[in-house]
Amino acid sequence: MINVGIIGYGYWGPNLVRNFSTAEGSEVLYVCDTNTQSLKKALKRHPGIKITTDLQELIKDPDIDAVAIATPVFTHFELAKMALEEGKNVFIEKPFTYTGIEAEKLVELAEKKNLKIMVDHTFLYTGAVRRIKQLVDDKVLGDIYYYDSTRVNLGLFQHDVNVVWDLAPHDISIMLYVLNEKPKAVIATGAEHFNRGLEDVAYLTFYFSNNLIAHINVNWLSPIKMRTTLIGGQKKMLVWNDLEPDEKIKIYDKGVQVKTKEGKYNLLVSYRSGDMWAPRIDHSEALQLTAESFVNYLNGGGKVVNDGTAGLEVVRMLEASASSLKNNGKMVYL
Repeated sequence: MINVGIIGYGYWGPNLVRNFSTAEGSEVLYVCDTNTQSLKKALKRHPGIKITTDLQELIKDPDIDAVAIATPVFTHFELAKMALEEGKNVFIEKPFTYTGIEAEKLVELAEKKNLKIMVDHTFLYTGAVRRIKQLVDDKVLGDIYYYDSTRVNLGLFQHDVNVVWDLAPHDISIMLYVLNEKPKAVIATGAEHFNRGLEDVAYLTFYFSNNLIAHINVNWLSPIKMRTTLIGGQKKMLVWNDLEPDEKIKIYDKGVQVKTKEGKYNLLVSYRSGDMWAPRIDHSEALQLTAESFVNYLNGGGKVVNDGTAGLEVVRMLEASASSLKNNGKMVYL
């Protein structure tokens, strides 16, 4: 049995407690938060659980095997470092850390201590993303030409990070996982509108080899909520609308065929328009699968797609994007 302690019972903490409590092979022993009212809610929902405002009480408890951290990103490094130094495995909210150097130090410390880190890139465990990954790997779409993702809504404004650090970790982690390729460079542009020094609208463009291009639009100021990804391939094109209740993924047998005759300007372009089909996907709760995967990981179940190294790669992409933003869209090589 993996005994888990949860640090932070605000927005995401209750979901972690619920899923680690019900995941096979794990049990939540502790919840720690500085807000006593939050702790009372935790105890009411989960009678018998230990609650504390003392972080050291949780981390130093010899019965705790793993610590799940659901606190603001600027606290991640110190909390994870403390947990690892006490011999605890770490499950940590996205983004992993606020700098690449911090992420590297935690990965190195975990390796030194023979401990494991898992970053909560929950979307990687959704049925939709796992099916998209399968379709790309099986070359159903053919060679990938572009990846275009939109993640916008009205709020929730964060007080400590901009819209890139808040929303883009989802899309960057999905992009890296699905394409199984690292970009060569990024250009990021954006703007902030409330004198907070934090961008609330941003556009990220990643450049890969073989003319593959990826675009990510994140926005806190949209009048509607959108969670849409388009993947254009040589053979077929895919649309993923995460807000659709049923047919979240649609495959279009559409494309462009180019033929060249003799002569410089004799370029013939034809368009292919075939059927659309919606593949069946698993509707299991992604966070439940994430929690079960973490437990299995700690029990020697093999490498996971969202370990500390994967989290580090996402942080590096975020840092590069932040650098480009700061320099008015200057290309940053990765």
